[in-house]
Amino acid sequence: MQNRTMEIGVGLFLLAGILALLLLALRVSGLSPTASSDTYKLYAYFDNIAGLTVRAKVSMAGVTIGKVTAIDLDRDNFTARVTLQIEKDVDNLPVDSTASILTAGLLGEKYIGISVGGEDELLKNGGTIHDTQSSLVLEDLIGKFLLNTVSKDAK
Repeated sequence: MQNRTMEIGVGLFLLAGILALLLLALRVSGLSPTASSDTYKLYAYFDNIAGLTVRAKVSMAGVTIGKVTAIDLDRDNFTARVTLQIEKDVDNLPVDSTASILTAGLLGEKYIGISVGGEDELLKNGGTIHDTQSSLVLEDLIGKFLLNTVSKDAK
C-alpha cells in the first residue's frame, strides 16, 4: 500500500514538472493566450526589417506595450508593412510618433521601439506610424566602411 502511494506521489510530481516546463516554454515563446479585445492595431512601413519576426515585442521607454502580429510586403511601394498590436491602455500615442527597429542584447533579437511625438492628434485603431527607422544591417555597415576606406586609399 505504501509503495502505491509513493508511485502516485512521484507521478503527480512528474506531471507538475511537465506542466511547469510547458508553461515556461509558452511564456518564453510568446504564445501565451491573451485576449485580443484589450488591444488595437497600428501599421508601420519600413524599407528594411532585417531580422524582425512575428511576435517580436513593441516597447516604449523600455516597457513592453505590444507585439508584432504580421509582416507583409506592400507591393505598391515595395516596403515591409508591419502590423503592431498595442495594449489598449497605451491609447495616447501622437500621430507623429516614431517607430524604430532596434536590437536587444548580444544575440541580436530585433524589436520595435516607439518614440513619442508632440502632436495633439492621437493614433487610432488601424492608424499608421509614418516616421520609421529601418533595421541597421551589419553587413551594409561593414560594406560602407570598407568602401570608404578603399576610396580614401585610392586618392
